[in-house]
Order: sequence, then C-alpha cells, then structure tokens
Amino acid sequence: MKTINLKSIISIAALSMALGVTSCINDLDVNPIDPSTTMEFNRNEVFTKIYATMGLTGQEGPAGSGDVDGIDEGTSDFFRLIWNLNELPTDEAHCNWTDPGIPELNHANWGASHNQVQGLYYRLYFNITLCNFFLEQTEGNDDGESVLQHAEVRFLRALNYYYLIDMFGNVPFVTIVSTGNPEQIQRAGLFGFIEQELNEIQDVMKEPKTNTYGRADRVAAWLLLSRLYLNAEVYTGAARWAEAAEYAQKVMDSPYELSTEYRHLFMADNNGSSVNKANSEIILPILQDGATTRNYGGSLFLIASTQKTDDMPPYGTSEQWAGNRCRPELLYRFFPNGNVPEKDKEGMISASGDGRAMFHGVDRTLSIGNEALFVEGISCVKFTNLRADGAPSNDSKFTDMDIPFMRLAEAYLAFAEAKVRLNGGPTAEATGTINVLRRRAGAKTETSFTLDDILNEWSREFFFEARRRSDLIRFNKFGGNTGYSWQWKGGVQNGTNFSSNYNLYPIPNSDIVSNPNLTQNPGY
Repeated sequence: MKTINLKSIISIAALSMALGVTSCINDLDVNPIDPSTTMEFNRNEVFTKIYATMGLTGQEGPAGSGDVDGIDEGTSDFFRLIWNLNELPTDEAHCNWTDPGIPELNHANWGASHNQVQGLYYRLYFNITLCNFFLEQTEGNDDGESVLQHAEVRFLRALNYYYLIDMFGNVPFVTIVSTGNPEQIQRAGLFGFIEQELNEIQDVMKEPKTNTYGRADRVAAWLLLSRLYLNAEVYTGAARWAEAAEYAQKVMDSPYELSTEYRHLFMADNNGSSVNKANSEIILPILQDGATTRNYGGSLFLIASTQKTDDMPPYGTSEQWAGNRCRPELLYRFFPNGNVPEKDKEGMISASGDGRAMFHGVDRTLSIGNEALFVEGISCVKFTNLRADGAPSNDSKFTDMDIPFMRLAEAYLAFAEAKVRLNGGPTAEATGTINVLRRRAGAKTETSFTLDDILNEWSREFFFEARRRSDLIRFNKFGGNTGYSWQWKGGVQNGTNFSSNYNLYPIPNSDIVSNPNLTQNPGY
C-alpha cells in the first residue's frame, strides 16, 4: 500500500505536523514541519494533526498543499468524501455537477479506478498511518496526558477503520508504520479489532462531557460501538441487536441532552452561544471556523453545494455552488400524500408539520428530469452559516458551522431499531424513544413504528448527514433485487436495480496492483 510509510506520505502529499497547540483544539491552523528533516517527535503537534485531518485537507489552507495526492484538495476532505459516497448513490441526494466521479456516484456505476473512491480509501489510510505513528511513539508513556491522548488516538483509528469496514469490507490491516505490504483482514476480523479497541479504551477516555470541545470522550466510544453492533449482521453475518441497544442506552443515559431546537444543530453558533445550545447534543463535532479553519470541504461544502444566492434567502456565505439537491423520495417522507408545496423553508415546515422539513421549493420542480439543472429537485436548506443569536459569522466566505458528526439523536434511533428487531415488531420502548425526537421536531407522535417506519425516521432525522447508504444496506434496500427504487437509481430516471456488488466499494486498482496480498471485492 503506497500510504503506509509515513515519510513517503509526507513527501508525496506534503504532509506536516501541527504546531503550537498543546491543549487541543480551539482551532486547527497548522504550520509545516517536514519530519524527514525534523527528527524530534512532538506529541502535542502530532496529536493535533490527527484531529485536524477530520476538518482540514492539507497544510496551507484552504488549498495548496494537500494531504492526499491525486485528487482535488477540496474534494479530498474527510467528511466531503464520506458524504458523497454515502449520499449521492441513494434516495436522498442528487448532484448536477459533472466533476470527475460525480455522475457515477449519482447512478451507482463506479469502478475500481473511481477518483473519489480512491480518495476516501487513501484519506482513511493516511489518517490511520498518522494514528499508528503517534501510538508507536507514545507506547509506554504513563503520564496522565499521554495515556489520555493514546486512548483518543486509538478511538480515532477505530473510527477510520469503521469507515473502511463499512465501505470497503476486507481491507489491508496495519497497526504500525511500515514500508511492507500489509495483509488483508476479513471483514469479521476487522469488526473484532474495532470492537476490542473500543472496549479497551472506553474507560480510559474522559468522563462524559469533561473533555475539551472537539475531542472525543467515552460517550463517543459508546456511540461508535452501538453503530458497529447495529450493522454487525452486515459486517459479520451475525446480528448483535442486544449490544446495539445496550450501548445506545448508555449514550442516552449520559449527560448529553437533545438540543431543544433541531435547526440549531446546523447553524454557525452550534458550538454554543447565548441562544444556541446545540453543543449539548453534539458528542463529536468536526470543528470549523471561517477565520482559522478553512477548506473547500467540511461545512462550507454542505452549505455552498446546496445553495445559490440569486433566488434563495441569505445563508451566511458568499459561495453558491448550486449542486446537491433532493431526490423526490426524500420529500415524500415529509409529504406522504405526494403534494409537495412550492414554498420556502418556513412554508415547508408549516405544511409538513415537521420542523426537520428544511427545504426550499420556490421555483423548483419535485422531479429531476434534466440532471444538469439545479432547479430540478427541491433544495435542501438544512445547513447555514447564520447564527441563532444574530451575531455575524467570522468570515463572509468560509464557514463557522461545526459538523455535528456524532450526535445524541443517533442513539435514540439505534435503540429503537434494535429493540424492534429483537422483538420482531413494534415495542412501546421503541415508540416512546422515537416520539421524543418527533416531539422535538414538532411532528405528530405515532402509536407504533415498524422497521420501514424506522428507516424513514432515520432519513427524516439525519438526511444529508452522510449516513443514508449504510442505513439502506442494513435494511436490504440498496443493491440487488430489493423491491425498492428511487429516481435515477441505477442511472435510469424512473429507477432500476443495480448489483448487490455495489454494497461495497472496490479496493482501488492502484493498491491491488501494488500489493499482491490483496483480493478485489466481487464484481470489480
């Protein structure tokens, strides 16, 4: 694998370590150091860089010296790549750009040389290599801060491996920095590794809500365990619903609290202000700051790619990329009778009776006929760089909205789904848990929820938050003869099935060629 040797990566991708942040992580600004000439390991600098890989793309910011070679730097962003690969092939999002790789994602028709599939694969291994480097250099350090940082880095490595197990399946497995070709681990084996890591570190990590905002505490480990167990049947062939519910319950019982206002979760002051208390729900954010943390991924991507300035209300940035909009099926979850009004956000919320229906339908068509037109498809206005307290954001272009990457509401739906699956049908516990989220949104409560209802509720709560593909696969509604379709599924406007092979992304050809230990996923 060409991304295992740290110094090679640093040379190829112009990687550097972060400087000057010892307590981590008020901002993620970085200054370059070349470890090929700087021999002294600085624990805090490397630790900060590991967190920075979630919110920055390189060393010069917003562009100019990217971490990952061979891909546009803005596109190489950790969250932007996860978003594209988890949203564009599904029933939620459609992009009108013709940028390399976008049409293939829209139509679920990618191959083993797809640039964004490769980009995510190497981004994840870049991050893992940094984690391995840190863990090797700090092995045996027993002072309190080293022990804590060691546990957090193991968590972040497990998080990156989680996306590899979810998207790629059987992958190269490395826990040390090496120039050798790693062996390929089977999906079930990687599941066991992630599970063991999280179980070993959870009690070492900081108590709930006692860590610096932007750093993971033990609740993040519990939530990742719940997510892992919820998908265990997909990853290993054996369901683990009881453990999914158990760890979701631990998250719900923690001091984190649901934001009283759903929309506050996706605003520029979601890190906390006199009005916005959304940080009570956000377990792990990806930090963004228009003044100090700039890139063309992250929350700028979420906001700018869904907006255009000439016919939409202000949204807090001068950028108008006008690319991602909603497939009709997403709107039908809020308007099940099919009558989607041509209204602005407040009108949509009022008409749907659900505060999560943050869409813009003015001068839009529900159906996407011409894929190249942004106005064909209802616009998503969920994300904004405006502040709930009315104060100005830090920059007119780059955004302050932290990405609520892991948030408490996930545990509510994971708990409900696991309970329904264990019971073989609706339960009072599950119903009550989901209704908490519906009441928060001002939506009508229900008397019971089937599994299909829960899949719809996952979408209502988390649409455009980079998880839909995983949920559809778990419910057997993505690749294969699923009996479920959506507009432009498989590249046909009325929708058509595509192979279940597409439930996994391919190992990039570049790695298959360079590493004889690897076997390609079926169908590629």
